[in-house]
Amino acid sequence: MLGRFTKANGTTQPRIEPPVAMSVVEPVRERAPATPAIVATAAAAPEARHHDDFLTLKVELHRHLIERFNLATLETASKEQILNDIRPVVRDFVRNRSVPLNARELDQLTSDTADEMLGLGPIEPLLKDDSIADILINTHRRVFVERHGQLHETPVRFRDEAHLLRVINKIVSAIGRRVDESYPMVDARLEDGSRVNVAVRPIAVDGPLVSIRKFSKKPFSLEKLVEFNSIRPPMIDFLKIAVQSRKSILVSGGTGSGKTTLLNALSSYISHKERLVTIEDAAELQLQQPHVGRMETRPPNVEGRGEVRQRELVKNALRMRPDRIIVGEVRGEEAFDMLQAMNTGHEGSMTTVHANTPRDALGRLEQMVGMAGMPMTQESIRAQIASAIDVIVQTQRLSDGGRRVISITEITGMEGSVVQLQEIYHFVRRDVSSEGKIIGDFRATGVRPRFATEAATMGFHFAKDAFNPQVPL
Repeated sequence: MLGRFTKANGTTQPRIEPPVAMSVVEPVRERAPATPAIVATAAAAPEARHHDDFLTLKVELHRHLIERFNLATLETASKEQILNDIRPVVRDFVRNRSVPLNARELDQLTSDTADEMLGLGPIEPLLKDDSIADILINTHRRVFVERHGQLHETPVRFRDEAHLLRVINKIVSAIGRRVDESYPMVDARLEDGSRVNVAVRPIAVDGPLVSIRKFSKKPFSLEKLVEFNSIRPPMIDFLKIAVQSRKSILVSGGTGSGKTTLLNALSSYISHKERLVTIEDAAELQLQQPHVGRMETRPPNVEGRGEVRQRELVKNALRMRPDRIIVGEVRGEEAFDMLQAMNTGHEGSMTTVHANTPRDALGRLEQMVGMAGMPMTQESIRAQIASAIDVIVQTQRLSDGGRRVISITEITGMEGSVVQLQEIYHFVRRDVSSEGKIIGDFRATGVRPRFATEAATMGFHFAKDAFNPQVPL
């Protein structure tokens, strides 16, 4: 059948093709020379091929193909159509780069590439790479990833700004949101729960900016975090007992310090007999209990109506008979309602806040409660905070990229107009290695938590030397 395809310059040209729907790939006119990474890949046996080299191969292949795409046609194409069109292109691409793939591996590469075209394009291989924690897109020309706490630039590129915007719109429209000149910022999430933030023109001066915070398909446990030297076993025992004895916990830390990962891990110690309600801007918590109600905020529509804020969701959650309420992050006036919930029969609730120290976290909460506009004095706000929250867990992303629980602090009440804190565990830096790694120790301060006696009456007991500063953690 005689069909037509659209070239990059917008012109059309006839071609002979089998009796299927319109092709989405233009013919290959030239062959690019092999890159050093691909040459290195070709030199290795398929089973010993380095992970990064194979990723580079897929990225190069994807770039090679999108330069020949009719992207508008792609949106309506089936996987079978795409497979028919790209199979000979992939075969030629691999042969010209002398990459030793057998027939099965070539079919798998072709299928993976088709999936990527139907998915989120050039970043699809990065989303499937479990070693990557963050994907940072700085316009269509540059894409960075974070691996093991360090940023690296990738060879991933989008064809042009319009191509990147297509991928962005696919992400945000999937959850009923939009991003354009009138709404240039949006928070969204992927199907797997990964968090996405997007900024487009005019606020993104040079072009769209996309930040994707990936989450493991299997949430990290606190025990798993010990392997990363993020926390020590006695600290885990402390937090486990705090959760089981229904102490309300505030996880504090900077951006990318592991707050949500820690909140997920802490939630695993909640009894499966309890009803939980989670409230988030973009649903990303991965609670494992069977009885979980998840709620998510909603931005206003085109007419500026229909917005649902976190404060309204917290108020509504109180009518849903929850045993505990978990707020992904408090950012504003909802802090007042969260504290009210913790003080009125929902002990053991949890939330996170952006702050650099436990004392700063209290200051941030105080400011956010003030945003609710309630006629409360500073002293009464602090009294609410002191009676609602029991434990503050401080996380930090260190200069070497490692994430640590640097402090676990108990709130013991008020003295005058000051909230009283006592630190139970902390991380002490000692040195920096020649490779830039932070060297330090986790230590107990020697202070025994006030709730230890109450926990004992519920059958939860701390180890004998759990708080001995002379015993290594």
